[in-house]
Amino acid sequence: MEGKAIVHTAFRTAVVPAAGMGTRFLPATKTVPKELLPVVDTPGIELVAGEAADSGASRLLIVTAPGKHGVVSHFVEDLALESHLAAKGKHTLLEKVRKSSSLLNVESVIQDRPLGLGHAVGCAEQSLADDEDVIAVLLPDDLVQPAGILETMSRVRAERGGTVLCAIDVPKAQVSSYGVFHVEEVPGVAQADVMKVLGMVEKPLLADAPSTLAAAGRYLLDRQIFDALRRIKPGAGGELQLTDAIALLIEEGHPVHVVVHRGTRHDLGNPGGYLRAAIDTALNGDEYGPELRKWLTNRLELSGDK
Repeated sequence: MEGKAIVHTAFRTAVVPAAGMGTRFLPATKTVPKELLPVVDTPGIELVAGEAADSGASRLLIVTAPGKHGVVSHFVEDLALESHLAAKGKHTLLEKVRKSSSLLNVESVIQDRPLGLGHAVGCAEQSLADDEDVIAVLLPDDLVQPAGILETMSRVRAERGGTVLCAIDVPKAQVSSYGVFHVEEVPGVAQADVMKVLGMVEKPLLADAPSTLAAAGRYLLDRQIFDALRRIKPGAGGELQLTDAIALLIEEGHPVHVVVHRGTRHDLGNPGGYLRAAIDTALNGDEYGPELRKWLTNRLELSGDK
């Protein structure tokens, strides 16, 4: 219980940048926000919200675009729907519908212009209480399973201070698709998967990659990140890059560590990754897993005959 108490005091606010237009999913995202596309039967952003709540957050702050209200609306009670389901005796569905509104307090802040992830994170500062010295940032495109990496990151911050990032170990052939960490081992640290971050290279060639550890869309950011965001210069397209602000903190001696996640990570931001996430999630569940596994086995056998 003592360890759990540390987790619950590590951060109160989880920030989810969700201002993107989801162009890779058009035409579906013409009317439905990408974050509400279901992974089996649960929107991706609800899975992220559940992860944040389980890791100690009491508030979800969604950074969204003007006119993009549907993402936040998903977390509002629908009393008419709930009454209908209750009257029909559909209690399992009722429990599922009620879950999103009971996870944690959900608020929104508007990012007026698409000026990058750093700008989106910066928009959250105005909504924080004066005593909040750290925030969690969860990218909704990244489905990180099993949950729990934020708890490990919280413990590392409690021990080492500063900013803590999440990484996955990717195949060498894929390093050019990610932001890759330059790291070194931390003397005296028992966990082999906790390392000090010396820098970060965005989408390097394999020959230039300092490691195969890539950013995985989970951040515990010290409040100093906001000052760093104000001091960096916009990059390509006039966007403020979060990695540039983190690099500035590293240069100035701010402690930054990375925790390597050894589970799975699916990219919900493109159709291929989204399909893999849905299949993986369904296979791991009791409701659809057994029948889906049989169907997939037969389907793959048929494909192999051709």
